[in-house]
Amino acid sequence: MDRLIGLLKSNARLSNSELAVMLGKSEEEVKQEIERLENDGIIKGYTAIVDESAYDPNSVFALIELKVTPQSQSGFDEIAQQISGYEQVEAVRLMSGTYDIIVEVTGKNIRDISLFVSQRLATIAAVQETTTHFGLRVYKDNGIIIGSDEKDERGMMFP
Repeated sequence: MDRLIGLLKSNARLSNSELAVMLGKSEEEVKQEIERLENDGIIKGYTAIVDESAYDPNSVFALIELKVTPQSQSGFDEIAQQISGYEQVEAVRLMSGTYDIIVEVTGKNIRDISLFVSQRLATIAAVQETTTHFGLRVYKDNGIIIGSDEKDERGMMFP
């Protein structure tokens, strides 16, 4: 199962027959295992990893840290579910450390994300504090190297 998940994480477009050869199993065994993983909620979906800077050079990625007052009945769950419902939100994670929740957001521009923070996140009563970090460049995403074709010549010396 670990190898199957690893192969799917690295390339979800592999066919069941290709996976079967790689795993030394029958195509039917692979199909059943994938169906079991999906039915058990282990595999939640399949997605493409996109180089956003190539697709939309104006888009902006941000990590937003939140200090949150846990709710008496649901802890952080209710707040995290509320935040997860926003279209701009790519991921929501409960974290250890100074901040409680980290939110990954993609927007059309910095203003778009700033408005999201001020009009959506900061207005949630349980949110005590926010800190926003804007992404400058992605080097690796979901285990895939991004944008490795670009050359950085800042360290080059010319005679």
